[in-house]
Amino acid sequence: MDFLIPFLTAFTLSFAAILAVNPLAEKLGLLDLPNERKCHDGAVPLIGGIAIFVGVLFTSSIFVEHSQTLNLYLISSALILFIGVLDDRYDLSVRVRLVAQVITASILIFGAELYLKSLGSIFYFFEFNLGYLGIIVTIFAVIGCINAFNMVDGIDGLAGMLSLVTFSSLTILFYRAGNNWYLIPLLFDAAIIAYLVFNLRWPFEDLNKIFMGDAGSMLIGLTVVWLLVLGTQTYSLVMPIDDQAIVFSPVTALYLIAIPLMDMAAIMYRRLKKGISPFKPDRDHLHHIFERAGYNRKQTLIRITAFSALLALIGLIGEFSNVPEWIMFIGFIIMFLCYNWALAHVWQIITWLNSRSN
Repeated sequence: MDFLIPFLTAFTLSFAAILAVNPLAEKLGLLDLPNERKCHDGAVPLIGGIAIFVGVLFTSSIFVEHSQTLNLYLISSALILFIGVLDDRYDLSVRVRLVAQVITASILIFGAELYLKSLGSIFYFFEFNLGYLGIIVTIFAVIGCINAFNMVDGIDGLAGMLSLVTFSSLTILFYRAGNNWYLIPLLFDAAIIAYLVFNLRWPFEDLNKIFMGDAGSMLIGLTVVWLLVLGTQTYSLVMPIDDQAIVFSPVTALYLIAIPLMDMAAIMYRRLKKGISPFKPDRDHLHHIFERAGYNRKQTLIRITAFSALLALIGLIGEFSNVPEWIMFIGFIIMFLCYNWALAHVWQIITWLNSRSN
């Protein structure tokens, strides 16, 4: 039970941080007000990201072995949290957010000397080595992962539940490999569960609702991409000897973040096709489509989370069963094409299903 005490500590600290910071949300201007895109009752505090970070920060300082890599991760996560808080308060421009994301990517690449050097054997005949091109690819991966989790944060509990799927899968993979980094996703699981108690107001309906805000979703996205790079690449200078081996294949990472990744890619493609900015907010995300199809928010949350968990499970089974990477990659590409086609023809599909049920 070497994980129970850290888990409970992170949960307790995050829960306490929510109670402590909640009364300050109005004074700090960290409130989410309803508008044409945001349908909720009253002003909701945007403090979930801060509380998650507090829980992980203090618990990791106690239970996680200190290293240069960990320190640089904490610095980059504090920076992205700060930018997220400013965005929640002042609604920063896309340009400012992208610059901040590139800076945090630079900490990962040039500070920790971690970047995607290989994409594995996704093309069957050879290993796809990136060399120094991996620096550029990693920058785009950081930006993509941060914005993927940011964009999926559209209804109560969704970003939290999808990140639980990802972090739980990462905990299993790192722990199975005997890699000490399993504690970071485990602590995020605990902190996010504390947040979800307030966000979903379950099991206590009298709790004050909170949102994680851009600070929380950006923090989660950055942490996920750090862990994916750490788990899929080999290094010799900045990590303990026990943590140098590859934990899982790069293609497995795609399955662990499948729903946020596919939703972001599909929505950006549709926006560019319409001739508008890929970062322009709209109501065409997967959860919006479920709602317009007649599902309530609880039903939407359960279905999307279950789909995400299924895809992550497929990734884990493929990893544990040593399914060739090129087969897993082809499977993911086919799945993404089907996903994109289904979203483009969703109303025809719904009409057909309704006609079949009648």
